Amino acid sequence: MGSGSSGAVILLVEDNPGDIRLIEEAFSDGNIGNTLTTVTDGRAALDFIDQRGEYEDAPQPDIILLDLNLPKVDGEDVLHEIKHHPELDDVPVIVLTGMDESLIESRDLDHDTDEDAVLEKPVDPGEFVELIRSFEQFRLAIMRVD
Repeated sequence: MGSGSSGAVILLVEDNPGDIRLIEEAFSDGNIGNTLTTVTDGRAALDFIDQRGEYEDAPQPDIILLDLNLPKVDGEDVLHEIKHHPELDDVPVIVLTGMDESLIESRDLDHDTDEDAVLEKPVDPGEFVELIRSFEQFRLAIMRVD
């Protein structure tokens, strides 16, 4: 995975400055000791995961937080690329969306590109911190097995 240290590398793909601030505050308040990198559109997310352009030295993310409604490249297209990327297909993707769960379930996402978790915006900070910690514990368990 992307980080040799105990802290996960987390990629946040979000275009709303208010949501970015809330997530950064949740990390700070929850004492989540991970590296959080933010990109604000789908094209930048694809460049980051493919290590292109300004992201050529970017680490591989261990967890991806992905908004579905993004400029330049839609979040569903980014999700599809992540889940079909040979080095990222096992990276957990947490979808952040303002849609309610019934709308999410009705969207025609390819079964092979299912997200690993969905959080509705606005994100509850306590729920968010617990979700990140559970994925971090899972990642550490896998590292021990490898």
